[in-house]
Amino acid sequence: MKLYSWNVNGIRAVQKKGFLDWLQTAQPDILGLQETKASPDQLDEALLKPEGYYSYWASAERKGYSGVALYSRTEPKSVQIGLSIPEYDSEGRTIVAEYDDFVFITAYFPNGGRDHSRIPYKMAYKAAFLDYCNGLCSDGKPVIFCGDVNTSHRPIDLARPKENEKKTGFMPEERVWIDQVLENGYLDIFRTLNPELEGAYTWWTARGGARERNVGWRLDYFFISPDLRERVVTCDIHADILGSDHCPVSLTLA
Repeated sequence: MKLYSWNVNGIRAVQKKGFLDWLQTAQPDILGLQETKASPDQLDEALLKPEGYYSYWASAERKGYSGVALYSRTEPKSVQIGLSIPEYDSEGRTIVAEYDDFVFITAYFPNGGRDHSRIPYKMAYKAAFLDYCNGLCSDGKPVIFCGDVNTSHRPIDLARPKENEKKTGFMPEERVWIDQVLENGYLDIFRTLNPELEGAYTWWTARGGARERNVGWRLDYFFISPDLRERVVTCDIHADILGSDHCPVSLTLA
């Protein structure tokens, strides 16, 4: 079973760069998208109903902003749009899909803003999100959550940690949330499988040829509850896939 996550930085923009061709080539069983920047009424049938997939959309009230989507080969048992918390759901940040053997969540975590003005909002969303996941686990449901967390966890997760200690995405209060996720038993499965691998990034600024030089950040993750660990085959970063300033990440389960 192949699960993918990708911040596409605009679903209509990435469609023009071959997204649907990639979808048919990669053939994910489940695909979580982030930063779709569109509502369903702005999309054509090719995106809404690609061959072989069900699709679900969470859109921001503000046009051209945020948004997540889910493509699934099998119809989930249930799909919840949002966390049932209006201040986050109005920005289209979360889709929760329940399957027979796990709950899959695609999420687009807030950016703290260059002036750090959105960090309180970001941290509040993170806290509410973790509480929600913990509730699922308490009900005995295995959890997989993926998406753009907008935070690099440790110095190994970005090319220039010293230069970015005071910038959103690598500030101590942002990073400590990932510590809390791990303390709650979830696994950052890419890092679990590749504990010492350097240069593994999922986002690069568009400025200064950063992607070509691999001056990047690992902002995109798959986290799993520990009861799924034995099913994990591999977790990969697909830096060769272009079309967005982020690249896809994948999780393969037995």
